[in-house]
Amino acid sequence: MELVDWHRVCSEFLHLAVAFVLTAVIGWNREQEGHNIGIRAFPIVGTASCAYLMISFSPQALQGLMAGIGFVGGGAIVKEGITTHGTATAASVWCAGAIGGAVATDHWTIAVMVMGLNLLALRGLAPLKARLDKVEGKSIGDS
Repeated sequence: MELVDWHRVCSEFLHLAVAFVLTAVIGWNREQEGHNIGIRAFPIVGTASCAYLMISFSPQALQGLMAGIGFVGGGAIVKEGITTHGTATAASVWCAGAIGGAVATDHWTIAVMVMGLNLLALRGLAPLKARLDKVEGKSIGDS
């Protein structure tokens, strides 16, 4: 009799590893941009989200998880005078939780699409954001 269900172990590891990798990509971006939440925090959020939902998937678990991640992301927001920084990073932390949840529930394509769209918003829209900030006379942040 086999004591360990290796198929299940491998499946669970695959889920956690995919959540880790997809969210590490976003964390790498934030780290490269010099933000206080980056390469370590994003994969931790994504992997933990995946694990929590694999352990106990229920609407209440999902609701509690997303509220908790919102609290973590809120720590990235910094207000300096009239300028606010960190809102894009905070929103990205929330996306990391959604990516982990999507992987946990076998919605692989949603996880990849959310990662891609998150990177598009962070990198692809950055020049537009800088231009808008310049026109409005704001200091350039990531809000």
